Amino acid sequence: MSQNHHSCGARGRLSTLCAGVFLLFFIVVLGDWVARIPTGALIAVMFTVALSTFDWSSIRRLRVMPLTETIVMVATVATVVFTHDLSLGGLVGMLLSAIFFARSVGKLVSIDKSIYLDGRRVYVVRGELFFISVEQFLESFDYRESVSQIEIDLTDARVWDASAVAAVDRVVLKLRGTGAAVHLSGLHLASKALVGRLALHDRPDAKPTVGH
Repeated sequence: MSQNHHSCGARGRLSTLCAGVFLLFFIVVLGDWVARIPTGALIAVMFTVALSTFDWSSIRRLRVMPLTETIVMVATVATVVFTHDLSLGGLVGMLLSAIFFARSVGKLVSIDKSIYLDGRRVYVVRGELFFISVEQFLESFDYRESVSQIEIDLTDARVWDASAVAAVDRVVLKLRGTGAAVHLSGLHLASKALVGRLALHDRPDAKPTVGH
């Protein structure tokens, strides 16, 4: 338990529950009496609680913390200070954390390519395909070479959303535009269902994309 909790006399997790129960009791049962407390006194109590519970050592750790964590913390605090809305600050922090996480996951996509003696090109895709990683996915294929057959192996990949399916469509149609016969292999069951429902490249009206 932190030093701040010890200075308040807390010895275990039950202290948090007791604090919440007493606060609820004061608001619901003794609300009329609490309303008589001067606003200045309540502000002083709030400042005292904030100063005693804030982890001041976190400021010293800013220079060694990952940049993304620092941005999330500073943005959250700044939002609360300027808007006076704690819920809005929490929302900003969660959104930034989600964006940074998605970007870090998106960088984990990798594509290896090999060619067999019969002239068949195989692209082995590994990682998570979703809206963040589709650009890297699209840029990993060679749309200029001339081979008769191309296989896109998705055994070690997962297709998560409509953006990923659209990217698969674009890759397949552009590769077919080079004159190659292109097919997908190794699709996970859930990915196969999503591709089968949304993909356009195997529909009768699908046309190969000519050009680079």
